Amino acid sequence: MNKHLFIIAIFISALITAFIQNAPWWGYVLLIVLFLGITSWGVFDIRLSYFVKTQYFLKGRPVKTVALTFDDGPSELTPQFLDLLQKYNAKAVFFCIGKQIQKYPEVIKRMQAEGHLVANHTFTHQPKNILHAKTLADEIRNTDEALARLDIVTPYFRPPYGITSPPVARAIRATAKKAIGWDVRSLDTVIHDEDKLFHRIVRKLTNGNIILMHDRLPHTLNVLERLLQYLKENNYTITNNLEWKKS
Repeated sequence: MNKHLFIIAIFISALITAFIQNAPWWGYVLLIVLFLGITSWGVFDIRLSYFVKTQYFLKGRPVKTVALTFDDGPSELTPQFLDLLQKYNAKAVFFCIGKQIQKYPEVIKRMQAEGHLVANHTFTHQPKNILHAKTLADEIRNTDEALARLDIVTPYFRPPYGITSPPVARAIRATAKKAIGWDVRSLDTVIHDEDKLFHRIVRKLTNGNIILMHDRLPHTLNVLERLLQYLKENNYTITNNLEWKKS
């Protein structure tokens, strides 16, 4: 039983108990508000694994080891991100959108050639698609097909915006994907100030972090070099092995 079904069972039991005990009307309101609050939290916080099991950090929490992940690409800026990663000998994970894969196939080939991990981030990244399991599953399969044309197969999938729900969970199960989240969200789509963005990321670093950024944003590109330099100076290991095990 997943967490969502467990909470539903508790909610129903609480309603029955309230009815038997002749609870006042505000007791029912309180239960409903509590249930909706927990469910909303589960939708928007991928770390909870509320609807579907999600990996949001490196297994074993290896000391000073992090994974750099980039969403929504490839873009016209992605080659510059790859240049920086190559400069620091860092391997990253790119969660790519299918239509962008078709637009920049040579960039995907370069990612693979340079040892980066390429994963699935739906075909169009449309918010409305996460409301329908079949549509989302088709998006995942279409992206897999775009990758397969470039000889890439991936078990990994990141839901758009990190949102999970019953339809998203069904689509993930239907496509036999492993959901990957994060525990350090840069918020680079919101924070444009490079100093604030850099300090937000490094302030949240612990062990075994999966860091979320986007390889379509100029300010993220500028911050990436500072971050790579910081990680190097502080003896961090950067890995794109999401199944990390100590050797």
